Amino acid sequence: MSRKVLITGASGFIGRRLVGALAKEGWDVRAAGRDMNSIPSAQRIERAALPDLAKPVDWSPLLEGVTHAVHLAGLAHAPGMLPDEVYERINAAAVGEIATAAQGAERLVFLSSVRAQAGLSSDHVITEADTPQPTDIYGRSKLAAERLVEGSGTAFTILRPAVVYGPDVQGNIASLATLARTPIPLPFGGLDNRRSLLALENLISAISLALTSSQAAGETFLVADTEPISVADLVAAMREGLGRSPHLMKVPAGAVKRMMASFGKEADWERVSGSFVVDAAKLRGIGWQPSVATRDGIRRMMCASGGNGTTMP
Repeated sequence: MSRKVLITGASGFIGRRLVGALAKEGWDVRAAGRDMNSIPSAQRIERAALPDLAKPVDWSPLLEGVTHAVHLAGLAHAPGMLPDEVYERINAAAVGEIATAAQGAERLVFLSSVRAQAGLSSDHVITEADTPQPTDIYGRSKLAAERLVEGSGTAFTILRPAVVYGPDVQGNIASLATLARTPIPLPFGGLDNRRSLLALENLISAISLALTSSQAAGETFLVADTEPISVADLVAAMREGLGRSPHLMKVPAGAVKRMMASFGKEADWERVSGSFVVDAAKLRGIGWQPSVATRDGIRRMMCASGGNGTTMP
């Protein structure tokens, strides 16, 4: 039986790779994006324009004839940049609309975020058993979207990815990558806090599994690489990917914080100084096998992108 999947947000960082990957797996793909020229053009791929999610959307034309759907489209995490109402409309209400419209599909996979569950750091390992406690409008809008999906009557799987990294991504942690490209010694050698990241390849394999696994039906899963990485090891891996030695100094965390503040990077410090460890054992328990180790993935990312490769949740 022919399988056809709608992918929204198909022209974005994740969507472009997912479109090509699913087409290679044998899916017929309807790829809906804002920039259709950025969507891969190949056999099995049908490109389509993504409607303006800031307004109510009639999803029926895009869903016609599809058996599955992956909803990636939404606003990224950008604190203080947009009114709460915009996040609520695009990241929640539009998700509820597509979920309701997709009731005839075999599965809707919704890409939420770990920020629907936790803030910037956590004093314990995060699992699906934790009560969701989002700390900003981005996380709250993602959690609201999850509730709409759950109540839509559509067969679904919800994924909460950790930090996603890979070539060509832009994001808040790009400042670390920029620093890694400089020849100067960096004062991060003493930052041994651990944070979970997620290789793009690992996320794509998780989405592929979520589309068809009977064990994934009606479930919510955290998604992260198997092992977290310290900030010191993260920066070292970045420099190794650029063909350089780590060249890190051990400096007290307070001094590093003051240095970051002097460059107006207080928010970046908050995103890298705390621990944020995600346990994706539930997803691995139904057969997900992340193939990329974080340190290897970071090295390859930097080699491919020249230092612009990660975004924080």
